[in-house]
Amino acid sequence: MKAKQMKAKQMKAKQMKAGQMKARQLSQSEMRAFEPDNKIGILATLDPNNLPHLSLITTLKARSPKQLMFGQFCEGESKRNVQERPKTGFVVMTMDRKIWRGQARWTDKTGHGEDYERLNQAPMFRYNAYFGIHTVHHMELERLGEPEGLSLAGLGAGILLSTAARALTRAQRKDPILSPWAKRLISRPDTLKFLSWVGEDGYPELVPVVPCTAPDRRRLLFSPTVYRRLLKKLQPGQPLCVFAVNLAMESVCVRGTFRGYGGGLKLGAGLVDLDWVYNSMPPKQGQIYPPQPTKPVTDFQGEMS
Repeated sequence: MKAKQMKAKQMKAKQMKAGQMKARQLSQSEMRAFEPDNKIGILATLDPNNLPHLSLITTLKARSPKQLMFGQFCEGESKRNVQERPKTGFVVMTMDRKIWRGQARWTDKTGHGEDYERLNQAPMFRYNAYFGIHTVHHMELERLGEPEGLSLAGLGAGILLSTAARALTRAQRKDPILSPWAKRLISRPDTLKFLSWVGEDGYPELVPVVPCTAPDRRRLLFSPTVYRRLLKKLQPGQPLCVFAVNLAMESVCVRGTFRGYGGGLKLGAGLVDLDWVYNSMPPKQGQIYPPQPTKPVTDFQGEMS
């Protein structure tokens, strides 16, 4: 009995520590862990309306114990966001299932120099005949959590919870927001999902590997079994952003309003009413929903002769 109580206390203490960040530097081993390109790097930025936006940034690396950098090889909203609103959140997940959560402040960018050469020497860009990194962005590290392992138990419980909650949710008959492809991508259990919102200090909060599903094409359900302490602080009416990506690097970014926890289940499932969808994949990133009006081409500079 005492052993069970001790184990329960240890589990509770671990859950309380999960996701905590503090002002600290990267160790040399952490800097090496951030180096490979075959990792998941997620950057949370703030859009012009101060709403969270998520992007896949595999080039996110450590520049020094107190600095991060990432390379830009295509255009997207996150690169514009950081230059106008420099507060960011980030997650790095390595191939051995180690996860770091942190927050950083964008400081500057460059199109030449040592960092530019270093990023363009990576195998992904060194022999690429079509595109390379044209801009390097620098960020000052503000807060960083301790490395954590992927919680397979919490993830498995969350998948079961999301599946059960989805079965209890009545279908919506309104106009769809998600495409059938996006709905399938988000609902697949092997797709990684990341959830973000804006914290009280104005920095984006970012929670990795959240169990999440799309019960229909207008809503999301997620389970607070991973980073439970953080997710339970969410308030109804709060804007949330979810980024879904699979191992083939297919991805979609969606945003909506948090409606609270419920679903008739003991642990509760979080409900999000969607109102925005963004294609985050190259070569052409951009807003999908609400649909953007088609504009005529009036600038013919650079046309082929």
